[in-house]
Amino acid sequence: MTVVADVLLGAAAAFVVISLVVVYRLVRGPTMQDRVMAVNVVGSNTVVVIALVAAALGEPGALDIAIVYALLNFLMSIAISKFTVERGGVL
Repeated sequence: MTVVADVLLGAAAAFVVISLVVVYRLVRGPTMQDRVMAVNVVGSNTVVVIALVAAALGEPGALDIAIVYALLNFLMSIAISKFTVERGGVL
């Protein structure tokens, strides 16, 4: 492995650690908006991790997976927000 690949994998590991910290906010809350933002951050970090690992390993096909996951993450955020508004969870 080259130095660049090691740096990319290290950055991916840092994003995984950040996601684990955000999972605390996802579980503990206190409001639904906090949970929606936490889910969005974890999804975005997952996209970044997939892209970094793909670049480090030289697998451009994995970038397609990252793009599809980003689109699904966006649609999920919209759906959760719409559900929250319709349910009356937003002041």
